[in-house]
Amino acid sequence: MSERSAVSGEPIGVGVVGLGTIGVRHVEVLGHLGGLARLVAASGGAPATLRDLGHADAAHLSPEEVIAHPEVDLVVLCTPSGLHGEQTLDALRAGKHVVVEKPLSVDVASAEEIVRVSEQRRRFVSVISQRRLEPQSQYLKRLLDDGTLGRPVLGEAFVHWLRDDAYYAHASWRAQQDQGGGSLMNQGLHSVDLLAWLMGPVTRVTAQYATLGHRFDAEDTTVATLQFASGALGAVVTSTATPPGRPATMKLFTGRGAAEFANSDVAAWDFDGVPAPPEPDHGPGSGASDPSAIGLAGHLAQWRDIVDAYRTGRAPEIGARDGLRTVQLLCGIYEAAETGRAVTLEEIS
Repeated sequence: MSERSAVSGEPIGVGVVGLGTIGVRHVEVLGHLGGLARLVAASGGAPATLRDLGHADAAHLSPEEVIAHPEVDLVVLCTPSGLHGEQTLDALRAGKHVVVEKPLSVDVASAEEIVRVSEQRRRFVSVISQRRLEPQSQYLKRLLDDGTLGRPVLGEAFVHWLRDDAYYAHASWRAQQDQGGGSLMNQGLHSVDLLAWLMGPVTRVTAQYATLGHRFDAEDTTVATLQFASGALGAVVTSTATPPGRPATMKLFTGRGAAEFANSDVAAWDFDGVPAPPEPDHGPGSGASDPSAIGLAGHLAQWRDIVDAYRTGRAPEIGARDGLRTVQLLCGIYEAAETGRAVTLEEIS
């Protein structure tokens, strides 16, 4: 693959596979990067969508043609979750860098293969985990890592959301467990990923899941307990069957105090002598009852990191190994629920 964009300073050639709600968001974000990236080609949706988004010159092609396009340096995958693993590998083998919406894959084996091929081909994979890059998340991570907040004791992540039948009817994969349609892997992933990143690696999980508010194959409610390498414990609840739908919340308890977040807002900060995290200028929005309500700010922050990584040759802040760890955690929770036993994440492969 030509590295002309990195060497010459030309805009990065981007190809987007999947022009649904999330794919359109990525295209919109490209317009906020100051000309550092240009849309070369896209698949899905209608050709008119590209014109409406201000990219009339971009080619409307099949997914395979987007991935193979000689002017595409970086492929963005916004397809159904069950396709992420295979398409990421196809893009890497075509010599492209990859940005993939969550999850990296719906199974651990393909996620491990992505890490291997990415490192072998010297092409990065950045998994969209924009919650990690929010100012309050970065601040909290720093204070936890340097011990300012004391030893972590307990972390809780709650996603009490609502998705109606029309949402699931719009895309059949959303109702299929093996395609990543469950509330944990589809709606709860960002909250679980953020909690695990802040509190340190998870070593052991127990769980239960059920389908309580809908009639389909995928779970719509999951409850899990986590044990972290530090010895701290955690709890995760995700659901798309809890009207009216409320902002995702996260609570952290340490030996020195506690903090609570409602989506990106600081709901409580009880650490004496430690300033509260900065409030974001533009929060990411809440997808509690409407997935389209999530704004551009989080994606834009991660895209700025991706562009800088491409141009400087460094690894992106959130890479393939980060995505693999999250897939291992989610698959471990599902295995624990299906077997009724505690699962050690080292077992998951």
